[in-house]
Amino acid sequence: MNQKLKAILQVTPLKITIFVLLIALALFLSDFQFLRVVELKTLDLRIASRGQLPTGGETVIAVIDEKSLAELGRWPWPRTVIAQLVNKLKKGGAKAVGFDIVFAEPDANANIKMIDALAAEMKKSGISDANVIRMLRKKRTAADTDLILAESIKNAKNVTLGYFFHFARKGSEKELAHFTGKKITENTTLIENSRYGMINSTTDKPDESYLPHAYAPETNIAQIAKASQNNGYFNMLPDSDGSNRWSPLVIVFGNNFYSSLAVSLVHAYLDFPGLALNLEEYGAKSIAIGNTIVPTDESGRLLINYMGPPRTFPHYSISEIISEKIPPETFRDKIVLVGATATGIYDLRVTPFSAVFPGVEIHANIIDNILHQNFLTHSSFTRFIDVFAIIFFGLVLGLLIPRLRPIAGMIAAFLMIAAFVVMNFFVFFKFNVWLNLVYPLLTMATIYLGITIYHYFKEEREKKKIRGAFQYYLNASVINEILKDPAKLKLGGEKKDLTVLFSDIRGFTTMSEGLTPQELVALLNEYLTAMTNKVFEYEGLLDKYMGDAIMAVFGAPLDQPDHAKRACLTALAMMQELHRLQKKWKEEGRRVFNIGIGVNSGEMNVGNMGSEMRFDYTVMGDMVNLGSRLEGTNKEYGTNIIISEFTYEKVKDDMCCRELDFVRVKGKVKPVRIYELLAEKKDEPHFKSMIDAFDKGLVLYREGKWDEAIAAFRTVLAIRPDDFPAAMYIERCKNLKEHPPAEPWDGVFVMTKK
Repeated sequence: MNQKLKAILQVTPLKITIFVLLIALALFLSDFQFLRVVELKTLDLRIASRGQLPTGGETVIAVIDEKSLAELGRWPWPRTVIAQLVNKLKKGGAKAVGFDIVFAEPDANANIKMIDALAAEMKKSGISDANVIRMLRKKRTAADTDLILAESIKNAKNVTLGYFFHFARKGSEKELAHFTGKKITENTTLIENSRYGMINSTTDKPDESYLPHAYAPETNIAQIAKASQNNGYFNMLPDSDGSNRWSPLVIVFGNNFYSSLAVSLVHAYLDFPGLALNLEEYGAKSIAIGNTIVPTDESGRLLINYMGPPRTFPHYSISEIISEKIPPETFRDKIVLVGATATGIYDLRVTPFSAVFPGVEIHANIIDNILHQNFLTHSSFTRFIDVFAIIFFGLVLGLLIPRLRPIAGMIAAFLMIAAFVVMNFFVFFKFNVWLNLVYPLLTMATIYLGITIYHYFKEEREKKKIRGAFQYYLNASVINEILKDPAKLKLGGEKKDLTVLFSDIRGFTTMSEGLTPQELVALLNEYLTAMTNKVFEYEGLLDKYMGDAIMAVFGAPLDQPDHAKRACLTALAMMQELHRLQKKWKEEGRRVFNIGIGVNSGEMNVGNMGSEMRFDYTVMGDMVNLGSRLEGTNKEYGTNIIISEFTYEKVKDDMCCRELDFVRVKGKVKPVRIYELLAEKKDEPHFKSMIDAFDKGLVLYREGKWDEAIAAFRTVLAIRPDDFPAAMYIERCKNLKEHPPAEPWDGVFVMTKK
């Protein structure tokens, strides 16, 4: 049970991937606010980086700009100026005129106040001359600018007036206190012509809770409002970061649904076809202006497809329109939006293109989107694609990264993220489809980071394990090289061409009997330390100690193409170090011993052998056993270092060697040539005459010419009196002379001892 629980709790790249995916999906489906804002910022980036798009040309803007204020006076202008504008646009043949301003208060008119005061004085004084009263009324009518504007609007029959809704919110009670029930009722009657004529639904109880619900409308004064046959609210409901990306095309007030200024203008431009709101169980689905369908989200909002920065739509100064510096025909069959751009009365809005964007031009963008069906798509289907992208790209990266090396993994993650960004932008630019960018990117980045951190800690654990496993068997530089690829320590082995070295103390058992335990341990530790240092000096692997014996490997775990040469140099260095120790021990009055070393090269199994709980990095195979046998063969020939023919072939150009014999070691059937390692190649001149004489004796020995062989070996002794192999061969030749071998004789000497 504990093992199962441990396996479940064990962290793996796949578990990291699944965990990150679940968190990402949970945040995405819950519409986590912070990431939602970040995604909106990336939408702004995509819109802005797309640049300016061509507009349809139907919509232009008549602006209250600095030039108009300089020529027509400060704002607000007398309503007669607005009336002139309406008349000029009608004269030019404008199809629809929309006001992004509201005339919520009567025009401030001193002449009317004076006429009203005069009429009151006459009534108070009892003057009731009918002609005078008729004249005053005529003058008042002529001075009533609100009436003049109302008449112009009524006669033009192409004006859509703007108004706005108040929304009840916490702290707005005092601000909305003047909206009595009577006032709200009166204002409601003034905006009836902006209601949706039809409400279509496939269900009996469509969900209206997602739609914005208003508290009261702020309308134009009754005199002006009644003159217009069309109205529309110009409320903007910015996102939480203050940017205007969505336009509410429907607002609920009372029991009715009202259309925006942009929708009402398109409705008028298309000659007032049917205007319908389509609802579903989840909220709004779309609106229909005749055959023109406008998709919305469940809140009845249109995602605005901004065509470009400010002034993407033509701006015309109102003063130039009134003075006809701009020909009236400019506006023929156009939708003309009237709004402010002058500093001080500027209706500033934050948009993806600019933090200073004319509010009136936002309506122009919406109108262009509707007329040309140029919408940004963001629906439940795109959310499904977003979920798929989060899962797909997250899984692919999560499964790919663990199979790659760090640099390759980083490159793969970067390329996948870059490919997704390019694809996302391409889909947006080409098809106007808004796919989520943040969540898939964040998911991929988090998975990559999580797996990288996991690998880092895992690698640190592996490095710690390696240091623990090899700190006594390899020098520091070799360990650092191994740490670059900890995978080498996985349980299991591989076949490699290596060289193995065995060394052993001669007569260790006899020697140890004459020493106290403390003396034996001190002597052995000093010897093993010195010999181990030589193994490390040539970057060999100290495989193990076997009592007084040493086993070392060259060529693993790091690849060493010259592993045979390293082993031979180590053997020579060990003998040199032993001679130093022997001299020291003699001076100290301690016992002195000799050693034998066997070296063999060939294909061996190398790796971690054992179980998951405990294992050793070692080598195995016949070639390893042969190396061990060669070490023992030194006893037969009175030598210190014997190497096999396989090692000799690799080092003959670097080492000075002499062939010793052609032997069949114990436990082996096939014979092998063995060589004594004497020195490095540079020292060969010191041994050349001896080697030549020995080689001559060896040839004669194998030919069965015993007397001639004995003479050759005696020449060796003359050169090197203490040469044990030469003396051994003399005795062997004498013995064979007396007891000739069976024919045919192959010259192979059979070892009967290990």
